[in-house]
Amino acid sequence: MSAFDDLLTANEKFSAAFTDAELTGKAARGLAVVTCMDSRIDPLGVFGLKPGDAKILRNAGARVTDDVLRTLVLAVYLLGVNRVLVMPHTDCGMSKVTDDDVHGLAAQHGVDTRSLEFHTVPDQDAALRHDLVRIRTSPFLPEGLPVGGAIYDVRTGKLVPVEL
Repeated sequence: MSAFDDLLTANEKFSAAFTDAELTGKAARGLAVVTCMDSRIDPLGVFGLKPGDAKILRNAGARVTDDVLRTLVLAVYLLGVNRVLVMPHTDCGMSKVTDDDVHGLAAQHGVDTRSLEFHTVPDQDAALRHDLVRIRTSPFLPEGLPVGGAIYDVRTGKLVPVEL
C-alpha cells in the first residue's frame, strides 16, 4: 500500500465528475491571493470564488518572498492578474517561532538548515505591511497595481483589512 493510495482513490471520484475542462490558465476575476499554507484556510471559499477565478500563492506565513514576486510577475503579465491581496492569518505557526528556533529543531534531527531563511513572523502586522510595500514598490510590477492586505481569523472566518 502506497502512502498516496487514499489520494489516488479520491482522485478517481473527482475526475469522474470533473467539469472544469473549459477553464484557461487566466485568473477570471483578475485576483492573486498570497496566503499561508495553513490547512485551515480555504482561499476560494473565503472570498466566494470558484476554480479559475484567482491565482492562489501559498507558503509558510503568507510571506512575499523572491519566489512570490517572481510568480506575481508571471501572474500579472501572462495570466490576467490585475490586483493582489496578501492574507496572513491568526494563530499562525510562523509567528510562534524564530528562524533560529527552526534551525535548532532541524539540528536535533541532524539536518543543517542554516542556508535557508524561513521568514518567520515575530510581528505579523509589521511583516504584512513590509510585504505590501515590497509588492507596491517592486520595479517588476506595474505602477498602481492594486495591492491590499487583510488578516484572516481562523476562529471566525472573518477578514480584518490592514491599511498602509
